[in-house]
Parts: sequence; C-alpha cells; structure tokens
Amino acid sequence: MAAPSPPLRLVLVRHGETEWSRDGRHTGTTDLPLTEHGVTEGERVRPLLADFSFARVLSSPLSRARETCRLAGLADRAEIREELREWDYGKYEGVTTAQIHAKRPRWVLWRDGCPGGEQPADVGARADQLLAELATQPGDVAIFGHGHMLRVLTARWLEQPPSEGARYVLGTATLSVLGWEHDWHTIRTWNSR
Repeated sequence: MAAPSPPLRLVLVRHGETEWSRDGRHTGTTDLPLTEHGVTEGERVRPLLADFSFARVLSSPLSRARETCRLAGLADRAEIREELREWDYGKYEGVTTAQIHAKRPRWVLWRDGCPGGEQPADVGARADQLLAELATQPGDVAIFGHGHMLRVLTARWLEQPPSEGARYVLGTATLSVLGWEHDWHTIRTWNSR
C-alpha cells in the first residue's frame, strides 16, 4: 500500500489510569472515570503532543478516553468514533485474566475472544473500517482510545491479523506514532511517556 501524500501519521494515545486498568480487570463497555493518578497521567500527555499539528482528532465515546483527550487539550476538536470503543469483553467484563484462567486455563483473549462479547476478528473489522477511511487523510490524526483496541489498530496498520495486537503492549496515558518509511507501514514511536 503506497503512502498518502503528505504522509499520514496516526498518533495513538491510550487513556489514563482507571481503577480497573490499575487492577488488571478487563474494562470494555463499563464507563469508568480516570483515577486521580489517571488525571495526572492525562495532563502529562499534553506536552508530548506539542510538536504535532493535527488534521483530525478522534476519540472513543467512553469517558476515560474523552477525558484524556480533554486533559491533552484537544477535546474541542474531537470527533467521537464508535469504532474506537474498547473490546467488548462480554462475560469477562470486570474480570482479571487470572480469574478467567482459574476456570479456563488455556484461554487467550487474542485467540479466543470473549463469550457474549467480541472475537478478535470483530475488533479487527472495526479497526479496518477506520483505517480505510483514514487512508486518504492528509496530515496527522490524534486517536484517543483503549489498550486492546489501539493494539488491534496497530496490528491492522502493519497489515497483520488482529491477534498480533498481543505483541504491542500499551501503558496508560502513553503516546505511540504509526507512520511510514518509504512505502511501508511502520511504528515510529511506541509506548512513550
């Protein structure tokens, strides 16, 4: 796939800490606020974005992503996008991986998905829909979202299956940049604070 002109960069920002992200609980559709620490993390994102001039700003509809966007100083330009909502964990919402493994020792989110929720291909389809729209977008795009969704988006940007998102760990309130080198989709910056 050839690079658009001027080259598009996707600047991914994972939301700040919530109580459940801190505790390792799967947080998909539950709309939790940022913790006090999460607010501080969100404020620290602003200077990381200072060197960018964004053509568009996109955010998940969930308040933790929208609040991080606000703290970063970009809420007035944010377009709320359903495609960016977090993985729907179904019956595993609010549950830790250790708790799931107590009942299903071989369970892997990236392979098995969630009962009553989404499968990796479902999340990949949402990422593909957004990336297809952005393929002709000139300039940089800021994207405020969630750990697993942004990891799937990264895998799809790199033309990998959604399950490869397992390899791209994201901390809370981190900045990552997806871009180009020659005609290749690349990761320019990852998990930066």
